[in-house]
Amino acid sequence: MMCFLSARTRDNTFKPILDDTNVKATPFDYGSGHIRPNRAMDPGLVYELNINDYINFLCFLGYNQTQISMFSGTNHHCDGINILDFNYPTITIPKLYGSVTLSRKLKNVGPPGTYTASLRVPVGLSISVQPKKLKFDKIGEEKSFSLTIEVTRSGGATVFGGLTWSDGKHHVRSPITVGGVKG
Repeated sequence: MMCFLSARTRDNTFKPILDDTNVKATPFDYGSGHIRPNRAMDPGLVYELNINDYINFLCFLGYNQTQISMFSGTNHHCDGINILDFNYPTITIPKLYGSVTLSRKLKNVGPPGTYTASLRVPVGLSISVQPKKLKFDKIGEEKSFSLTIEVTRSGGATVFGGLTWSDGKHHVRSPITVGGVKG
């Protein structure tokens, strides 16, 4: 997971990664990108999944309460599960009509610092993040943020954007993929 957050989406000459036909690749072609081991060893922030995240994912997949209790040993209720809030670094919305707001949580695994959000917004979307800055005072501290994505121009295509949190040293990247963009 930490490799993913610190991977680079450019080749070793800092040009866009190309697919097998020498056309600019998309995240569907290159995945996380080129891994940078040194940055992966010191990512700054991580998206940490806990047992409830996994249980909620099972709810989304259609497992019932009896099946889930076999896995977890608890009586977990699957009401109100929103898969878009699955605390994973990749933000994927298969089809978007109008707008959606989702939430994520970051955990500080580095020194104290303030991280500022920057967005790469594709044509056809409006994306905003709240709050725009996250201040971490200690290792292990967690902070939440929300992301609102809205269709501004329909086209029916899959578009790719990104969210990066940076304190100047660490750059924690989350790809954003939105399919079927329709207004």
